[in-house]
Amino acid sequence: MLVPILTACAVIAVIGAVIGVLLSVLSEKFKSKIDPKEEKLRSVLAGSNCGGCGYAGCDAYAKAVVYEGADPGLCVAADPAKISEILGVSVTGGKKKVAYVRCSGNCVKTNMNYNFDDTNDCRIAYLAPGHGSKKCPYGCCGFGTCAEVCPYDAIRITDGLAIVDSEKCQACGKCVAVCPNRLIDIIPSDAMYVVRCSSLKKGMVVKNACADGCIGCGICVRACPEGAITVANNIARINQDKCTRCGKCAEKCPSKIIIKRF
Repeated sequence: MLVPILTACAVIAVIGAVIGVLLSVLSEKFKSKIDPKEEKLRSVLAGSNCGGCGYAGCDAYAKAVVYEGADPGLCVAADPAKISEILGVSVTGGKKKVAYVRCSGNCVKTNMNYNFDDTNDCRIAYLAPGHGSKKCPYGCCGFGTCAEVCPYDAIRITDGLAIVDSEKCQACGKCVAVCPNRLIDIIPSDAMYVVRCSSLKKGMVVKNACADGCIGCGICVRACPEGAITVANNIARINQDKCTRCGKCAEKCPSKIIIKRF
């Protein structure tokens, strides 16, 4: 009784070994050849599959660059010099960009309508009357949904306000997409002056809601010698392509809502 069992086990073992060898040979013969450039390029990309380049992930982007001729300068987190060395072509990476939260309404500066005790999601808070517990309906809800989706741990919530760490941020845009108030912008990392408000209300209403806020007075527009600032819908905007960092807008702003980032 024991012999047949051992014989069967031996036969199965031999068949398994043969199949294993065949699979190994076939996989080696038919495996797709990978261009060494693809592997090298993949190694210098961000690695977080953030999708900021417009592709599904770093692997997809590396393949598109090597095999489809995609723009090799789309990853803002990668070093253009390293990519140039790998591909043997000149690569000019786009200017590094970072996310910026257009709000200064933390728990100290903004007035409150009510308190939330049962949510940690800005998208849920936004559905409440007034778009959240803060009196300003355009400000940061402060529950950290943007921080949760950030693959670089570049956002923290301080006193009910989202703050971006510019050193860690890779401008992937995930925080921009998830913010229900749409108050996160992607700006050049060297942008020195920014407007720290997103309210579209008029001056008196803004000040009743928050100690800091743009009143849409237009003084900054008149102070800018380069025409880099406009005021529309009661809120000032800075065209960073035109800004020369003279600082006159921040100097003249009566609300001190135009700030110097560094």
